[in-house]
Amino acid sequence: MMLSGNAKKILNDDSFFQTQKNWMVRLEKLFRGKSDHFLDENVFVIDGIEGSCGCSPEKDPESWIIGCLENLAARIDETKNEYTFVPASVSYPAYGVHFVDKIFGADVFFKDGQWWCDYIRTPIGSLEMPDLEKSDTFNLAKRACEIFLDQNVKLPFFGLPTIASALNVIINLYGQEILAAMLLKPEAVKHDLRVVQDTLLALHKWFQRVLPKENLQPVVPTQRTQPYSYGQICGCSTALISAECYNEFIAGLDAELLGAYSNGGMIHLCGDHRQHIKTFRKMKELRAVQVNDRAACDLGLYHDELRKDQIIYLLPCREMNVETAVKITGGNRLVIIGDQGRAVKKTY
Repeated sequence: MMLSGNAKKILNDDSFFQTQKNWMVRLEKLFRGKSDHFLDENVFVIDGIEGSCGCSPEKDPESWIIGCLENLAARIDETKNEYTFVPASVSYPAYGVHFVDKIFGADVFFKDGQWWCDYIRTPIGSLEMPDLEKSDTFNLAKRACEIFLDQNVKLPFFGLPTIASALNVIINLYGQEILAAMLLKPEAVKHDLRVVQDTLLALHKWFQRVLPKENLQPVVPTQRTQPYSYGQICGCSTALISAECYNEFIAGLDAELLGAYSNGGMIHLCGDHRQHIKTFRKMKELRAVQVNDRAACDLGLYHDELRKDQIIYLLPCREMNVETAVKITGGNRLVIIGDQGRAVKKTY
């Protein structure tokens, strides 16, 4: 199964690839604290495009990849934007945020427009490493990745399935029981967290092995593209635990997972995570935080209390719009997610 000749030509067009490279150079400068004032207010905006098609990524990953690439080729002119970085990507979405849960044997199902999972019945403390070679779920993702590589195209980015974080996964597997067990059965929890972590590391390492760094982005490249060789973890569920609990059980694992990438990486936050800012500041592997919804309201705290080399990706909301964000930060260390800069020059 192969792309049409015209689509392959477009996705290998040097002018489109050079546009992406130029933006990646600018993004790298931002991460190194040497951003040039290529926009009046020095505000970096990302609003990418993602390939889509009517095929099922879970049932036919090959057709899904080809369909998404054809779709992107037809829309590639959108990436030529003077004021906004418009990365093109395909993000393999199988089972949503429950991709790893399914690998561990959870019952994952689609209902009301999204993926859900039922908790596993394995007693806490007895979780075993899954056999990834025999995992139908992982093999689907491998097939998607391999058919993408077979097309031999420079564009787009390949967004990984959601590999999440050890805390997110273990809560998906056990629910609130795992939180109580952190107090009642700490060693059992640490055992299971280690099993989950080793699985996550194995998944990341496989994709790093097979994908060129120029194509690999951990998750949601349309909004969270980082410079090459940066990772990403989902920190949503850290809102549920105290700073002390995070430091004892999770922080080391998050740092280790980000450290699987040579440049560290990003943590996604969408709730009230203020209790962890001091820990985030100390994590040398943590180079960016991505905040949306409730977390976006704390932009000022993140900007003031994180290190000067930690970048903030903001998805604006009613309580934290672009104008307010720029006033708080001066546009420094800030990436705006969304269409605020698309096709028009900044006025804020």
